[in-house]
Amino acid sequence: MDVPEVSSVLLRLLVYVFLRWVPGHVFPTAIYTLFAIYVASYFYTKSNPKASWRSLVFGGRTSDPLISWAAFGTNIILVLVSLDLVYRAYLLHPSEDVSFVRIGYVSDEEVKFLIRERNQTSMPVSIKICVQDDPEDCANSAEVMETSESTDFTAMIPASFWRKGQTIYDWTSSNGYSGTVTSAPRPGVMPETGNFTFLSTSCIINHFPYNILDHSLAIPGVRHLSKLLPELGAQFMLFLGDFIYIDVPHRFGTNIEDYRRKYRQAYASPDMATVMESLPWIHILDDHEIANDWDAGTTGVYETAVDPYEHYHAAANPPVARQAGMSVGREGANYFEFTQGPAAFFMLDARSYRSPNTQADDESKTFLGAEQLEDFLAWIGRDEPAGVSWKVVASSVPFTKNWPVNRQDTWGGFLTERSKVLEAMWGASKKGYGFVILSGDRHEFAATAFPPPENSTYTAEQTVYEFSTSPLNQFASPFGTYVQNDSEDVELKYIPAGNSKVGAFTIFNDEEGKSSMQYRVFIDGVMAWNKTITAPARVAQGSVPVIQKEIPQGGIWDRLSSYFQ
Repeated sequence: MDVPEVSSVLLRLLVYVFLRWVPGHVFPTAIYTLFAIYVASYFYTKSNPKASWRSLVFGGRTSDPLISWAAFGTNIILVLVSLDLVYRAYLLHPSEDVSFVRIGYVSDEEVKFLIRERNQTSMPVSIKICVQDDPEDCANSAEVMETSESTDFTAMIPASFWRKGQTIYDWTSSNGYSGTVTSAPRPGVMPETGNFTFLSTSCIINHFPYNILDHSLAIPGVRHLSKLLPELGAQFMLFLGDFIYIDVPHRFGTNIEDYRRKYRQAYASPDMATVMESLPWIHILDDHEIANDWDAGTTGVYETAVDPYEHYHAAANPPVARQAGMSVGREGANYFEFTQGPAAFFMLDARSYRSPNTQADDESKTFLGAEQLEDFLAWIGRDEPAGVSWKVVASSVPFTKNWPVNRQDTWGGFLTERSKVLEAMWGASKKGYGFVILSGDRHEFAATAFPPPENSTYTAEQTVYEFSTSPLNQFASPFGTYVQNDSEDVELKYIPAGNSKVGAFTIFNDEEGKSSMQYRVFIDGVMAWNKTITAPARVAQGSVPVIQKEIPQGGIWDRLSSYFQ
């Protein structure tokens, strides 16, 4: 093979990988370089009088000008579609005027709406909510009088619920958006359907896998999710980070507008409205909202990167976690906690407080930082209201050390601190709490068990479980990368394939009255695996509390969820 053929073959291979497998930021430069080499060598290489088919396959020159130009034109088209993936959204859809209303955190008392409205003639904005089964029973939220550039024209609007028990409300905003929202079950109280379901996933990139006919802001994985929602009847989506990729497929800059643009483009996707106007979304931070494998704390570009995260996501999140030993939230914290129905949740910040990934693992190396670790351990050991049988931890990166590739960026690089957390979870499990860790980041699915050590004071009933589920829409690893090396982290199931993965967790009481959790992973819209685990028997003072049931005021989500369990 001559130089044009070699460069052409490499070019075509890289374009395919870039558009269909991995839209990494290294590929555009490599593609442009190979194309430059190809063009230069193509015109300085003599035509091959033989085998016209070879020119079509490998891109070289032949004595047939039609075949030669077809081969040359093919490579031009491949470069153009690569440019399309990189630049079309940036140039044509900066989404400066995008307007939306989405549902954030929902409790049994109120809902947080996150709005973006740049058009000041639409002000003030308020939201009217009405009981779905009694449309005359309505109330209005407070008004947002104006939005400004300081928050990229976003604002959070709280609205209170007034009906007791889980109730479905229809909502309408004064700037033209509408949807439904269901009040959350009170802590320790199960829905009347007997099922409490929530979702988790992470990682979104627009327009991938590449389809030239798609909108440049399309998110195919969200389409899969939209089709699943009526079946799942979920209370909320817990999104585990990498909502944007500031550096994929190309980093256009590091100023605040570059970061804000990415959030706007995600919410401007024609697919997003179908999943954010009736499904609450709550979020945690990960590296690609800042920079890949971020471990520099709050230095450098951190403040710039976190600005839009705070306005678009944290503003509508649950309350910040309580300070250890106190009843008030930790001031300035970027980690959160809440309790709904049969489960308590802690949403970790795995980026703001960690030690450098390359630091040797010892007592001084921290994943969470001293304050977050203290608050987290206090939450693990805290007694929950009667009826709460599960403690769910949201971590943006895997807890298991079974992913050797880039392990130092996960809990696997912080094993000293991880052992403290596991010990605390095993101990608290004796009180009757089942511990489940949700994670993302790896663009793969894996379920892992963390059984207590043999000959310890714990039993197998105290096993901690992790379900790592991602991406919602990103590349999938073409090769398996998850490897079990010991009996500390035990593989339950591993599936690397699939550009879209969503985990659904359903808590219910089994026939014996024990609280169980069923996990289902949906890959490209189809259920691929499920697992049911049971919480340890709750140790109660006096008598064992019975989980109450709450009768909803009617609504499709509750009815549908009962049909599919």
